Amino acid sequence: MTYFSKQPVLVFDIETIADIDGARRVYPQLANLNDEDALTALTSLRLQESGDDFMRLPLHKIVCISVFYLKDGQLSLFSLTADTLSEKEIISTFFRAFKDLNTLPQLVSWNGSGFDIPVLIYRAMLYDLSVPLLFEEGNRITAMRYDNYVNRFHTRHLDLMDRFSQYGSSRREAMTIVANLYGLPGKRELDGSQVGNMVAQQQWHELALYCESDVLNTWLIYLRWMRLTGSLSSADFDTWQDQTRDFLQNKLEEDNSIRHQDFLAYWPVSH
Repeated sequence: MTYFSKQPVLVFDIETIADIDGARRVYPQLANLNDEDALTALTSLRLQESGDDFMRLPLHKIVCISVFYLKDGQLSLFSLTADTLSEKEIISTFFRAFKDLNTLPQLVSWNGSGFDIPVLIYRAMLYDLSVPLLFEEGNRITAMRYDNYVNRFHTRHLDLMDRFSQYGSSRREAMTIVANLYGLPGKRELDGSQVGNMVAQQQWHELALYCESDVLNTWLIYLRWMRLTGSLSSADFDTWQDQTRDFLQNKLEEDNSIRHQDFLAYWPVSH
């Protein structure tokens, strides 16, 4: 399992809700409405503008970032959520992974180039945050000229959805479809449309669990990609799957909770 010893691997996913305060600045007609009415009006505006209610990317307020992290052979899984952190704190804490050139991670996502990273850019600039190494293209650090997170055809940030579609040459598929194809749990009964309700009802545990399930699915799909491209042998692929399963089982026992029990239940042993 030598490949993963070279650099940390960071699989991430964000969850968002509509930024009502920001929307009031973008759409002055919402200025005098309360939050509930403003959200209703904003949704109506989006339907008129685009035919669906998916918010413009700058108006996505980050309420959770989940991370599956591998460093020095050790796995970790955690979430940064808005019940204890402000949006600025969520983003700045996530950005700490990109502070040291010597420990920059392999970044892995599903649609990170199309959604997560653009939202992070818009929201980070709202709070005057800085993360130079995430956007370094070789102007100051020559070694990153051909190995950076920015260039679409570099692999330091591997957006699996973008790569699987051959950068848009074929249809981009939802992560849960691909996960289910490979016998992984996928999203189960939840989807992103329910995030707003979870936040409104203060269901932070459920929100973190949902977001963490996404990064777990993405990590396990990533292992298959690594096997396909020859970076992992079949034996190492099986070992990393087993290690991930053991990690989740140990977390259940250590935390004395049912966290991710459902994920394990719907992820059958295949060998």
